[in-house]
Amino acid sequence: MRQKIRFIIGRIKAGRLGEMRRQTVWIYQYARHYWLTMIFYTLLGMVGTVVALLTSLVSKDLVDIITGHQTGEIVKTFSIMIGLNVGTTFLNQISDYASSYLSMKVDSEIKADIFSKILVTDWESLTTYHTGDLLTRWGSDASAISNGVLNFVPNAIIYIFRFVSAFAMVIYYDPSFAIFAFLGMPVSLLLSKTLLNRMVNNNKRSAAMGAKMSGFNQEAFSNIQTIKAFDLIHLYIARLKQLQKEYITMRLDFQKMSMGTSLLLSTVALLVSYASYGWGIYRVFSNAISYGTMTMFLSLSGTLTGTLHNLTSLVPTIIALTTSAGRLMDIIEMPREDYSQDEEAMAFLEKHRSEGISLHIKDLEYAYKNGTQVFEGAALKAYPHEVVALVGPSGEGKTTMIRLILSLMRAQNGTATLGGGTDEIALTPSTRRLFSYVPQGNTMFSGTIAENMRNVKPDATEEEIINALELACAWDFVRKLPDKIHSKIKERGGGFSEGQAQRLSIARALLRRSPILLLDEATSALDVATERKVLKNIMADQYPRTCIVTTHRPSVLNICERVYAIRDKKCVVLEEEEIDEMIRGF
Repeated sequence: MRQKIRFIIGRIKAGRLGEMRRQTVWIYQYARHYWLTMIFYTLLGMVGTVVALLTSLVSKDLVDIITGHQTGEIVKTFSIMIGLNVGTTFLNQISDYASSYLSMKVDSEIKADIFSKILVTDWESLTTYHTGDLLTRWGSDASAISNGVLNFVPNAIIYIFRFVSAFAMVIYYDPSFAIFAFLGMPVSLLLSKTLLNRMVNNNKRSAAMGAKMSGFNQEAFSNIQTIKAFDLIHLYIARLKQLQKEYITMRLDFQKMSMGTSLLLSTVALLVSYASYGWGIYRVFSNAISYGTMTMFLSLSGTLTGTLHNLTSLVPTIIALTTSAGRLMDIIEMPREDYSQDEEAMAFLEKHRSEGISLHIKDLEYAYKNGTQVFEGAALKAYPHEVVALVGPSGEGKTTMIRLILSLMRAQNGTATLGGGTDEIALTPSTRRLFSYVPQGNTMFSGTIAENMRNVKPDATEEEIINALELACAWDFVRKLPDKIHSKIKERGGGFSEGQAQRLSIARALLRRSPILLLDEATSALDVATERKVLKNIMADQYPRTCIVTTHRPSVLNICERVYAIRDKKCVVLEEEEIDEMIRGF
């Protein structure tokens, strides 16, 4: 028998209930921070329950006074009833306001916490999720958690308190009415097991569909220029309508299930109510109770039945809550980046800032998660006041090398270190503060030019910003703008050409004055003359900067200290003859 019990418990832990239990424990990590808030909200609900029960008692006395079964002051009793109703209304308003305020506060704090955790999640793992899916999880699922943290436990306590107190009053006045409170329970219990699995599946389908819709919208609006250029407007409208059709079909399926469940529960509730009416009339005719008592019983019967339904309705709430928790846990439980060497990296930077910092990579091996080998025994080195180029066809690993240097990806083997004098420090997420990075594409944020620049150096003066713009050959067009460095940049660099946006990005990286500058195809939109001028400005700058450039254009290679070509999964140093041949053949 004991073994069988253990087996059943093991199945529960391993199955869906076990999964929900694990998700509930995870939610508790947030709930415990708001226990005072939940106590306050619970007390408000319990006070409201007490006031409602007192209203039932006063209503009983009022009916008895009117029907002549009891004596009393009708004006006084009626005034008390009005006062209780006004008090209930006022209390409900306070409760609603407090609930809204606390819900928004908790929602903001939980979203901020989850946002910060997502940002330090391993980048390579995070890229397996679509941006729209991440937004849905961070937005809708985080809001579901915040609402659940505040409402689920307090409401469960309030409903139980309401049921027990109403049931106690029924028992006190006439125990025979108590049986009607439980008539609907067998139906609810029978439905619960069937509904549980369907609700879990429905919530997962709904969340997945929401993520799909969000992803489609995000991509469509982000690439509206491409949609127009390829005349894909009708195609995307058709795709949206198809997604909407799938969504409506799914929601209607849910609605059918909800309608069937509600119809059955409502029928049971009506039967219970009519049975209560019949029993109350019988008890009045047999002079066992007064009209006022019957009125109170009918009111309490409705309270008991409604409270049972409320408790039952918490089942889909906890299912939705745990489903959202599971979706967030999928992301948050992914590997985290290690920032434990922040202090060591800062100390290394301050010690060697004046002399510059070098980069050394040796015997590096890296393969994508799908098994594709990118590097095998690769080596690379770069020193202060050098511009080192990394060339090769698209898709051969130039950008991957940059991401490995930034510790966005982790090599399976090999060493990658930063050097200063005789000191060395391994590349980790903490060492990113030693780099400035200009990736491919447009990376400017909406706001002014100055605001974009100060993202990397909040205390930068206007003179420092202008100097960085001059080094990047961007001041020539910025100074002609009406508001100069305070000119607005639209979303995704709107309002500027691609070449101008690239120069602004380079200026921002130079302003940070990091020891190592990484330019990943960052000059691809510039003409050859401007590209050479930007690199010469960087080389002429007295700041001991190490610069690594990835490019597929060989026009600037003859001004680089060394040129590495990616060949056979290695980084091979090219001789001058090979470089000259590449330049001539371009």
